[in-house]
Amino acid sequence: MALLITDKCTNCDMCLPECPNDAISIGDEIYVIDPILCTECIGHYDTPTCQKVCPISNCIKQDPLHIETEEQLWERFVLIHHPDQL
Repeated sequence: MALLITDKCTNCDMCLPECPNDAISIGDEIYVIDPILCTECIGHYDTPTCQKVCPISNCIKQDPLHIETEEQLWERFVLIHHPDQL
């Protein structure tokens, strides 16, 4: 499932440069994660880097509106980074 940045976000800018899929952007008030681009770092890292670098506990969590399997996240990774392999 895609990740979600909660309203605990302080706009510290730690997560933005860490996302390998460019899924994080500046929203109206806080950073936001595009669920179409988020793979929870599958294909890149063992754990989501945005969660790793965020200084606020539980600020970035799984998005209940975008529930996906690990297989679906792998498919998205391939679509984003290796579309020629489809």
